Amino acid sequence: MPLLVLNPRFPPSPDTHAKNSRILEKEREMNAAARKAAGVGGGGGASASGGSGRAPVAVLALVAAGAFLISYNFLAFVLRGGLGFGFGGGGAGVAAAAAGGAGGGRDPVVPMPAWMRAAAGDAGRRRPFHVALTATDAPYSRWQCRAMYYWYKRMQARPGGEAMGGFTRVLHSGRPDGLMDEIPTFVVDPLPAGKDHGYVVLNRPWAFVQWLQKAQVKEEYILMAEPDHIFVRPLPNLAQDNDPAAFPFFYITPSEHEKIIRKYYPKERGPITDIDPIGNSPVIIKKTLLEKIAPTWMNVSIQMKEDQETDKTFGWVLEMYAYAVASALHGVQHILRKDFMIQPPFDKKLGSTFIIHFTYGCDYTLKGELTYGKVGEWRFDKRSFQDKPPPRNLTLPPPGVPESVVTLVKMVNEASANLPGWEDGR
Repeated sequence: MPLLVLNPRFPPSPDTHAKNSRILEKEREMNAAARKAAGVGGGGGASASGGSGRAPVAVLALVAAGAFLISYNFLAFVLRGGLGFGFGGGGAGVAAAAAGGAGGGRDPVVPMPAWMRAAAGDAGRRRPFHVALTATDAPYSRWQCRAMYYWYKRMQARPGGEAMGGFTRVLHSGRPDGLMDEIPTFVVDPLPAGKDHGYVVLNRPWAFVQWLQKAQVKEEYILMAEPDHIFVRPLPNLAQDNDPAAFPFFYITPSEHEKIIRKYYPKERGPITDIDPIGNSPVIIKKTLLEKIAPTWMNVSIQMKEDQETDKTFGWVLEMYAYAVASALHGVQHILRKDFMIQPPFDKKLGSTFIIHFTYGCDYTLKGELTYGKVGEWRFDKRSFQDKPPPRNLTLPPPGVPESVVTLVKMVNEASANLPGWEDGR
């Protein structure tokens, strides 16, 4: 006998009512006979018949409640890492619960899953920056650029070097040189004759203005670097969105020169503490911010150089002060990262730094004692190699010389040993 399903939203038509009544009557007789055979009896039939409208509702309510509890417990189990789906280290949550740890009693909906935290971290590490290395075509600049680029590629290839993107040597000599095929290079013009007043570094901000206007740079961030930087470990992107990262120099002290600084940063612009104790390098900054700062940096640099008092006071770090002032004029302040780089011989250990800046001469006795300001029995000073690169296989420092100096010399030796034509000074 086929089962007739009655839908209360679509009742049967009057024509079928009599037929349906006969079918239902036969079904009741069959059901009664079945219950009697099972020992239920007629009274049970009457009870079952009388409760036929309420039983399905109760059953459905029980089923729904059971399904909810099962679904909730399963979801909680997965979020705690119970099935190893990556939500908490693959079963770590269950183990913690079994051990009576705090992880077993937490609400799985509140904390961010571990896989999501890891993904966010990976995205941060993958924010690439483009290195812009300003340089001249002088032999003194060329050998430093070669060593710097050699170690940049080495660190870029290591785990943790994901943020180290493209590289450009911004050559502000106005003409190509012998390193065009070895180092990616963009040639820009120097300042007009006489405009730098013999201060070649004044070409740096002008070089950035031209490069940013003409070059196609796909990375969102820029690392401004210099030839005397050697990377000792992979460098992550230290900037945070619109907050660039910079190294604080102990000799850039705006508060000690407020009278001069106020010529370029008036009191109405803000306190002197708005000006960071930095130069333009090393700095990791958003390209859009640097595009705004660079023209101001160039103009302030020229103004400072043409002001006799400022020029005499700031000397060779004048352009660094100009960048700090230009940034403040645009309302930009930097995250100060002391671990950005070290400067031997004053910084003795590598620690967790990323760059060695070898701007200072390193002079020592054969007993490993520093003789700064006096030529030592052993020395390494970049200024000793103005016209040609240092020879391959430099003598290592004597015992007792700090780790930073030893590492520097070893890294220069490795670069010179692996770069073709090193001693030719190409």
